[in-house]
Amino acid sequence: MRHARGYRRLNRTHEHRKALFANMAGSLIEHEQIKTTLPKAKELRPIIEKMITLAKRGDLHARRQAGAQLKQDVYVAKLFEILGPRYKDRQGGYVRVLKAGFRYGDMAPMAIIEFVDRDPNAKGAGDKARLEAEALEA
Repeated sequence: MRHARGYRRLNRTHEHRKALFANMAGSLIEHEQIKTTLPKAKELRPIIEKMITLAKRGDLHARRQAGAQLKQDVYVAKLFEILGPRYKDRQGGYVRVLKAGFRYGDMAPMAIIEFVDRDPNAKGAGDKARLEAEALEA
């Protein structure tokens, strides 16, 4: 029986799992939609929901709490300046997990995790801007 087993360990150490979810949360905030395995997506959902709740509060303490979990300040800025105001009137349920078939190599169940009212232009926008800046330099 699995009483009092609160989360999936995903065959990783605590430090590895913490870094994994920090990176995945940052990618989700940046692109507003990512594709990953179903168990990782289900574990990421409560983490990102709590981040959005912090962003809705918007005070300095909430910003520092989010900064402690995320890797880069760019993600914290987008979280508090764009995503927090976007979901100000919503009472929860900021992300959805959609099943996306199975991975070819190992038949792992895949899923797409995305924000409910996402901006379709946000996916890949940072990469496009970076490539344009590199093209202008060269």
